[in-house]
Amino acid sequence: MSEKTEFIGDCQCGEVRFAATPPTLFCAHCHCDFCRRAHGAPVVTWFGVPENQFRFLAGEDLVTWYASSKQGRRGFCTRCGSTLFYTSSLSPGEVHIARANMQGGIDRPPDLHVFFDAHVEWLEFNDDLPRLDKENELLAHYKKVEV
Repeated sequence: MSEKTEFIGDCQCGEVRFAATPPTLFCAHCHCDFCRRAHGAPVVTWFGVPENQFRFLAGEDLVTWYASSKQGRRGFCTRCGSTLFYTSSLSPGEVHIARANMQGGIDRPPDLHVFFDAHVEWLEFNDDLPRLDKENELLAHYKKVEV
């Protein structure tokens, strides 16, 4: 955990730079099919902040937003292809940021797995974090996703 007043992140090429101010809303490992395909990875760790706690430091013009569903969109760097952000009408007023793109720590570690029922079978998870399936009431607002 970090006591920083601002967390700095960037894309692979460094042209897109951004900052998030704590406190964060959550930090979770997502196993949904959308995240796996967007990142080409078996799991994606996200953290969220209110929109007013997020700002671009450089390269905002290099970010393209892809509508990955009728409700959600994913922001990526058009220069290097790094997938960086997720926003959705199902979680209005929030910006979700790919944890791997942050320089150093944030104010919390990952504290749960979400959409664990969609996890890949070829990767084991040996932690004690809660594992929420798509039917969990805490994920109910995401059931409205339309492709």
